[in-house]
Amino acid sequence: MLSDGHVADRTMATDEGPGGADVDAVVVLDFGSQYSRLITRRVRDFNVYSELLPFDTPWSEIAARKPKAVILSGGPASVYEEGSPHPDPALWSGGVPILGICYGLHLMAEALGGEVVPFERKEFGPALVSVIAQDGLFAGLEPEQSVWMSHGDSIERLPEGFRPVARTDSTPYAAVADPTRGMYGIQFHPEVVHTRHGREILRNFIVDIAGARQNWTPANFIASNVEDIRHRVEEH
Repeated sequence: MLSDGHVADRTMATDEGPGGADVDAVVVLDFGSQYSRLITRRVRDFNVYSELLPFDTPWSEIAARKPKAVILSGGPASVYEEGSPHPDPALWSGGVPILGICYGLHLMAEALGGEVVPFERKEFGPALVSVIAQDGLFAGLEPEQSVWMSHGDSIERLPEGFRPVARTDSTPYAAVADPTRGMYGIQFHPEVVHTRHGREILRNFIVDIAGARQNWTPANFIASNVEDIRHRVEEH
């Protein structure tokens, strides 16, 4: 059960991908954001299969799906609060590219040795991001980006190995990256339409950084599941 009361969007997985289809998958972990399902839909818009799972899904279950990447959603909690949702610690050493969005970024920073603190003023609404490194997440994009912020905490100190790749007037760490470990984080929401180039940022991560193939469609997903069910019936 997800934090919003919905049942997780789970699909039986095999070595070949969801429903036995030869497609790549991206796992989205839900930390309570109102946009978690929207992230999943955005990934599928690129013809890449995406699955929404509860934040505490064991790494063994995630790894069994052989995801090309994992995305950590935002959420209303603060990482330093007692009882706040955290993923299986094995996630960080799983060797799969990770993108943390807002709260997901804070989780990554805290878990890997950085510091997250309460923001002097909560930030909710449009903001202008200045891109420091026009590669990786921001490859092919303009140096100034209009984005949508929604957070009450901020990174005070980055973990070792990370570097800032975008900033705003209020935070030097609007986006960060550790390409060596395949870990990326953004303080804003790329999944909402208010972030002008959010789609391109997500695509850069999913397709170019994680290397996911764009060969999934709802039609072939349904067809592969029908075939899987037929085989199971015939076996019995």
